[in-house]
Amino acid sequence: MTTYDHGTRDVGPPPSQPSATPAGPVASTTPAASQPPQPLAASAGPAAPDGRQAARPQATGGSRLARAWRGRPEDPRWARPALWALLAVTTVLYLWSLGASGYANQFYSAAVQAGSESWKAFFFGSSDAANSITVDKPPAALWPMALSVRLFGLSSWAVLVPEALMGVATVGVLYAAVRRRFSAAAGLIAGAALAVTPVAALMFRFNNPDALLCLLMVSAVYCVLRALEDARTKWLLLAGVCFGLGFLTKTLQAWLILPPLAVVYAVCAPAKFGRRIGQLLLAGLAMVVSGGWWVAIVELWPASSRPYIGGSQHNSFLELTFGYNGLGRINGNETGSVGGGGRGGGGGGGGRWGETGIDRLFGSDMGGQIAWLLPAAFILLAAGIWLTWRAARTDTRRAAFLVWGGALLMTFATFSFMSGIFHQYYNIALAPYIAAVVGMGAALLWERRNEGGRAGSAASAVLAVTVAATAYMSYVLLGRSADWHPWLRWAVLIGGLAAAAGLLLTARLGRKAALAAAGLGLAAGLAGPVAYTLNTVDTPKRGSIVTAGPSVAGGMGGPGGGFPGGGRMGGPPGMQNGRQGAGQQGQGQGQGNQQGGQAQQGQGQGGRQGMPGGGTGGGQPGGQNGFPGGGQSPQNGKGNAQGQGQGQGQNGRPGMLPGGGMGEGGRRGGGMGGLLDGQQVDAKTEAKLEKNADDYTWAAAAIGSQNAASYQLATQKPVMAIGGFNGSDPSPTLAQFKEYVKQGKIHYFISSGTGMGGGPGGGQGTSSQITSWIEATYKKVTVGSTTLYDLTQKSSASSKSSD
Repeated sequence: MTTYDHGTRDVGPPPSQPSATPAGPVASTTPAASQPPQPLAASAGPAAPDGRQAARPQATGGSRLARAWRGRPEDPRWARPALWALLAVTTVLYLWSLGASGYANQFYSAAVQAGSESWKAFFFGSSDAANSITVDKPPAALWPMALSVRLFGLSSWAVLVPEALMGVATVGVLYAAVRRRFSAAAGLIAGAALAVTPVAALMFRFNNPDALLCLLMVSAVYCVLRALEDARTKWLLLAGVCFGLGFLTKTLQAWLILPPLAVVYAVCAPAKFGRRIGQLLLAGLAMVVSGGWWVAIVELWPASSRPYIGGSQHNSFLELTFGYNGLGRINGNETGSVGGGGRGGGGGGGGRWGETGIDRLFGSDMGGQIAWLLPAAFILLAAGIWLTWRAARTDTRRAAFLVWGGALLMTFATFSFMSGIFHQYYNIALAPYIAAVVGMGAALLWERRNEGGRAGSAASAVLAVTVAATAYMSYVLLGRSADWHPWLRWAVLIGGLAAAAGLLLTARLGRKAALAAAGLGLAAGLAGPVAYTLNTVDTPKRGSIVTAGPSVAGGMGGPGGGFPGGGRMGGPPGMQNGRQGAGQQGQGQGQGNQQGGQAQQGQGQGGRQGMPGGGTGGGQPGGQNGFPGGGQSPQNGKGNAQGQGQGQGQNGRPGMLPGGGMGEGGRRGGGMGGLLDGQQVDAKTEAKLEKNADDYTWAAAAIGSQNAASYQLATQKPVMAIGGFNGSDPSPTLAQFKEYVKQGKIHYFISSGTGMGGGPGGGQGTSSQITSWIEATYKKVTVGSTTLYDLTQKSSASSKSSD
C-alpha cells in the first residue's frame, strides 16, 4: 500500500483522486496540477482546474498519428493547429535567406569542413583536416554540421540549416514543457516569445555552439520537470545526459543552471528524501559519463599524435575548461584571449568587456538583444511564486516557476557580473527561461483573473502593470535606433498603455473586451522584438562577433558587429574610458585611453544606416596594459576596410589595432578584421594555393584561425592556423614550424597584412617569431591582393647569408 501525506508520497501509482491542498492563494487552482498525470484509462476523467482532463483514452496504432495532428482530446481544438503554425512560421523565419550569411563564423565553418574530410578532425574538432590545432571549444556543436556537409557537400546551407532546425526544435520542446503543467495557450506564448527574441533568431541562424547549447538546456529542464511529476529516475538520467552533452558543447556554461535545478528537485520531488538524493547522484553520474568520455580520451591520447588544444597555453583540455573557458570568464583572467590575460573588470567599473552590474543587460549594447521581456519575466516570476507559495511541497506548478525562474536568475546574475569575455550573443542562454516564465505567469494570472472577486482584480492589476512595463521597455529600446522606424516605438507605447488600461477595466466591460485587451497587450509586447528579428533575418551576419537588430547609439549593434566606440560598453578591450562620439548614418567615432598607452580615434563609414554615434569608433590602445602591438608591425598599424585608424603606444610597441568597428555591410579594419572576420580571398590567390596543394600536408599557413579559415574554405585544402583563434596559442613553436617546412609539409605562408606582426601574442610570441623568421628567410610573392611567402624558395638575401 502506498501512503500519501500532505503532498509527499513514496514512488508508486498516483491516487485516483487528488489529495487536498492546504489553503492558500492557489487552493482553488492547483490541487490536480500538483499531482502527477493520471494513468490512461478507457474513458476521460473529470476536467482539472487548468482545463485538462485527469485521464484520456489510450492512444494506439493509427490514433497516434491523428493525435499528433489534432492534439490531445482534452486540448482545445485550436491548440495543436496553432502549435504546428508556430513551428512552421519559426521554420520559415529561421531558414529565410539563410545562405546570405555565407559561412557565417568562418572559424567554426572551417572546422566543420575539416571534420567532413577527416574523421580524426571530426572527433577532435580540428581547425584543419591535417589536425594542427583544434577550435577553442569541445566539438559537439560541430558534429551535426560536419555530418550535414558530409551528406550534402560544403555550402552555407549545409552548415547553417542544422542550426535553424535546432531552433525550431527548441521552440517545440519549450512549448511541451510549459503546456504540460499549464495550458496550450501558455505554451504558445512561451514558444512565440522565444522564436522572436532577437538574439535567438540571430544564433539559430548562425554556426556558433550556442544554438545546440540552448536546445540541450531546454531539453534538460523539460526532463527535470517530468521527473518532478512522479520521481521517475529515467527522466533525471536523461537530464544528466543533456548536461553532459552541453558540456561537450560549451564546457562549464552548460552547468550554470545545475544548482537551482538540483535544489528544486531535492526539495520538491514526490519521493522520500534519501531516494531524491540517490537519484540526483545517479543523474550526476550520467552527466559525467556522457560528457567525460571524450575528455578522458583526449587527455589520455598521446599529445604528439593529436592536434594541439586550441585556446590553452599548455596543450590541455582541462586547462582550457577551467581557465580560458571557465573561471577566466568570471574573473577576467584569460591568458591567450583577445586582450591578453590581465585583470578583468568588475564592480561596475568597466573592464575589457564592458561595465558589470545589475543593469548590464539593459544597456545600449545588450538591451536590444534580450531585454524586451525581462521586466515582464521578473514581475510574472514574483507573481507566480506568490500565488503558488502555500501549495503542497510537491506542487508541480510551483516547481515549474522555481525551475525556470532559478535558471533565469542564475544566468542573469552571472552575465551581469562576470568580468571575462562576454559577447552580446551569449544572451541566447536567457531567452528560453524568460519566455517560459512569461508564458506560465501570464496563464496563471489569467486563470486567477477569471475567478473574479478581489483575487481576480489583483491578477488583472498585475497583468496591466506587466503589459505597461513591457511597452515602456520596448519604447526605450526602440528609441536607441532613433532613425529606424521611429513611429514604431510610439505605436508600441500607446498600444501597451491602452491594453493595460483595458485589463484594469475588463471586469466591467466583459469577456470579449478582456480578450481584446489581452491580444493588444501581447501584440504590443512582441512588436519590438519581432521588428528586431525581421531586421536580423534580412541582414547577412558574418564574423566572430555578431549582434541582432539595427545599429544602436552607443553600442555595437548593426550587422556583423564590431567593437563599440563608446556608450555603455566603454570602448574596446584594453580601454578604461570611452565616450560616445558624434555621427550617424554610417559613421561615428570614439576615443579611449588607459595608463601606459593611448590610441587615436578610429573612424569608419558604412553603407546604408551604419553605426550611429560611437558605433565605429575606438582605436585600440597599445603598449603597457593595453592591447599589445605586434612585434614586426609598422610604426603605426593601419587598416582600411570601410574603417581606418591608427594608434601608437606611449610606453610600448606600436598599437596594433585601428578603429575596428564598421557600418552596415562593412568589415572590421586592420588587425581585428583578420582575427575576427577573416579575409576576402580573390580568385588569383585561390588558384595559386590550390595548385599542387595535394603535394603538401598544408597548402598554406596563416596567423590566426579566422585568417586561415578564409583560405581553407575558399580552396577546401588544409591551412594551418598558427597560434589558434587569437594567434596567441604557442602552437606550433618556431622549432616545430621549421621542421614542418624542412619536411616540405607547408607550401605557403600567408601574410595577414594587418600590421599585427605576431598577433595578440605580440613581441616574442611564437606567432611573431615564426613571422620574423619567414620574412627574413623566404621569397615574398604578391598574388592579387595577397602577400604570400613560398616556403620552398628561400629569398636571395637568405641564400647569400647561408652561403
